[in-house]
Amino acid sequence: MMKRIAVLTSGGDSPGMNAALRAVVRTGIFYNLEVWGIEKGFTGLLEGKFRLMSLPSVGGILHRGGTILQTSRSEKFKTPEGLNIAVERLKELAIDGLVAIGGDGTLRGIRDLNHLGVRAIGIPATIDNDLASTDMAIGVDTALNTILEAIDRIKDTASSHQRAFVIEVMGRNSGYLALMGGMAGGVEVVLIPEIPYDLAEISVKLRAGYQRGKTHCIVIIAEGVGKTEEIRKYLKEDIGFDTRVTILGYLQRGGSPSAFDRILGSRLGGAAVERLLKGESGKMVGLIGNQIKATDIDIVLSQQKPINREIYNLALILAQ
Repeated sequence: MMKRIAVLTSGGDSPGMNAALRAVVRTGIFYNLEVWGIEKGFTGLLEGKFRLMSLPSVGGILHRGGTILQTSRSEKFKTPEGLNIAVERLKELAIDGLVAIGGDGTLRGIRDLNHLGVRAIGIPATIDNDLASTDMAIGVDTALNTILEAIDRIKDTASSHQRAFVIEVMGRNSGYLALMGGMAGGVEVVLIPEIPYDLAEISVKLRAGYQRGKTHCIVIIAEGVGKTEEIRKYLKEDIGFDTRVTILGYLQRGGSPSAFDRILGSRLGGAAVERLLKGESGKMVGLIGNQIKATDIDIVLSQQKPINREIYNLALILAQ
C-alpha cells in the first residue's frame, strides 16, 4: 500500500508549476498520504533535500509564477552513479512514488528512475509546448499572453515611427509560441524552425503591405530558427526598413499564471497522484481534447510534436 510520495519540479520553470505542486500535495493528503517536497529538482534529490509538505505549505501559491520548490538541472543525475544515488535517497525515506513536474529532460529523468524500479508519474510543464501526448503543457497559455502583450505594445511604437520590428520568442526547436503568438497578435511574418522561409518572398509581402498604407511591420521569429540578426539586417539593408529587434527571453517564463494554466496544473497534479494510487508508473499525464489521459513516457519521448500546418496556413492568410 502506498503511504509516502514525493514531488519535485525540474528544468526550466513555467507559470502554473505551483498550481500542479499544490494539487499533488493536497490530493495526496486527501488520500492519507505523506507528501514530501524535493527542493531544487534532481539536484536536490541527489543531495537529499526533502521537506514534509502540509496543507498550509501550499497555501497562497496559485497566483505565483515559478516554483516554490525551486528548480535546477543536474548533469550528475544523468549518469549511472547519479541515478543510483537518487534511488537510494528515495529508499532512505521510504518513498513509494514520485511525481515530477517539468519538460522533456524531466521526463527522461523519471523514465530512467522508473527503469530502476521507482514508481513515477510525469507532469508536462514547459512553455515550448514541444511534448507529444498533451495538447498543452503547463505555462504555455501564460507565455502566449505575455508575448501577445509585447506585440500589442510594440505595434504602438512601430506605427508611431513607421518601423519594422523583429520579435524573438522562446521555443528552441518548436515554433508553437511564435506561430500562435503571431496569429493572435496579427503580425506580418511568422518564422518557425519547422517550415523553411524565403527572404525574397518576405520582401515582396512586406513591400506590398507598405504600398497599401501599412505604417509598421512586425516579424515574429522562434529562437530555434537562429537567424534573428540576419532578418534584421535584411529588412534594413536590402529592403530599407528602419528595423529594431526585441528579444523577449526569460520574460516569457515569469508572471502570474493565467486561469487556464492554474486549472490545467491543478487537473494534472490531481491526476498524477491518482494514477500512482492505481498502481500506474512510467507515464505522463496530459491534456488530450478536454480529457486528462496518461501515456507511457517512452512513447512520449519517442515522438516529435508536429506543428499544425492548418493553423500555419491560416496565419499566412490572415497576415496579408
